[in-house]
Amino acid sequence: MFRLSADLGPFVETQPISAKAGKSINTPGTNLERATSVALNGTAAEFTVESSSLITTTTGAVQVVTPGGTLSSNVPFRVLP
Repeated sequence: MFRLSADLGPFVETQPISAKAGKSINTPGTNLERATSVALNGTAAEFTVESSSLITTTTGAVQVVTPGGTLSSNVPFRVLP
């Protein structure tokens, strides 16, 4: 019997990494079900918690605040003209 553990800590990212302004983006991550705010490029953004591993929002570098702390994407989101 084998067990694989990636030992990943909490994270968020954006999918895709670029889009036109106002476009909906997915923000997968971990432990997102109790997110209290989302900021895109430092600006508060409306968001929807879809599940414990997915938030949807619109364009910007993502920062998600949860009771466990603030998670920041490691790749900045780029708004396209």
